[in-house]
Amino acid sequence: MIRLFVNVDHVATVREARKTIEPSPMKAALLAEKAGVQGITIHLREDRRHIQDDDVRLIQKKISTKLNLEMAPAREMVDLALAIQPHQVSLVPERRQEITTEGGLDVCSQEKSLSKIREEIQSKGILFSLFIDPDLAQVDASQRIRADSIEINTGKYTELVSPDEIEMELERIRKSAKRGAEHGLKIFAGHGLNYENVQAIAAIPEIEELNIGHFIVGQAIYCGMENAVTAMIRSIEIGRTQRRN
Repeated sequence: MIRLFVNVDHVATVREARKTIEPSPMKAALLAEKAGVQGITIHLREDRRHIQDDDVRLIQKKISTKLNLEMAPAREMVDLALAIQPHQVSLVPERRQEITTEGGLDVCSQEKSLSKIREEIQSKGILFSLFIDPDLAQVDASQRIRADSIEINTGKYTELVSPDEIEMELERIRKSAKRGAEHGLKIFAGHGLNYENVQAIAAIPEIEELNIGHFIVGQAIYCGMENAVTAMIRSIEIGRTQRRN
């Protein structure tokens, strides 16, 4: 079974547009759980543009599933993660001027510093994951620093239009997933996924967890969080059936 973690960051984006208390990412997380997800993902950015520190603490306290905390490999964030102790920490690259995460972490150039963070995180019993592009060199570097898992960036795949280019990118993702699994890494994927393009990703046998947020939150405006999550679970199941066939 492929696990679905729902990212509720953009519920907080709407709230922060007015600097008020609604809508609540915590309430959205509870509705996603009610619909059957296995976990909640939130990204605490250094500029606090959406999720706030109090959100992290409240969601960690209130949810009954597992919390995946996305964050930059920065001292401030490491200290907060060590204090809150989520189920998992996922390191992502971060630039202040970007609208959303634009690419995977360059593990190859940061092996020493990332290894030190990994030691601190794992010492508290927290799982340690890295968000990387589908690149074999980055997969190998993730294994060398002894990450528990990698999340393969599907962003480029979701933006392509040409069938040939889509298939080429899918093959990169498949090869990266296979290499990571051979290294003993748990394989996750996410970024830009919707009801249609998620199916080919769910069909990749090594992938066991998906992180999906923006599309689900957007659909929830039309049909409600529970219905949006349920529809995504159905799409993932279709992809999983394709994998078996």
